[in-house]
Amino acid sequence: MEFNREKALKMCNDYSRNTLMQTLDITYTDAGEGFLEAKMPVNAKVHQPMGLLHGGATVALAESVGSAASLLFINTDLQEVRGIEISANHLRSKRDGEVTATARIIHQGRSLHLWEIKVTDEQGRLISLCKITNMILPRKKH
Repeated sequence: MEFNREKALKMCNDYSRNTLMQTLDITYTDAGEGFLEAKMPVNAKVHQPMGLLHGGATVALAESVGSAASLLFINTDLQEVRGIEISANHLRSKRDGEVTATARIIHQGRSLHLWEIKVTDEQGRLISLCKITNMILPRKKH
């Protein structure tokens, strides 16, 4: 089956309605074989008290893009994704502008996906390096 970039981005952005991703203004902007990208504005909404990008907001961005990326590999009618572990190393601070998170698949098993997420600024400098493990579960009937 051929990868459809526009369909993937629409699905990810549609899934974000009325969620934390919408609250943080996270937008999925690019997708391809084995990767997904999202952007988030850096402003007072995501600052910590010192006026810098909050590490928790950065992790929320990383988890959002890493979890959504796993959706691109599964049959969403039969399976669902649960993040089970995330780690983050914050390397650079940021006060304003925008950050981009790019998730790239490291391991794609039947029941576990491992993603590396690089969060960068507009100049491509690394802000945070994150890793997420997602469990792939059978979809429960509601």
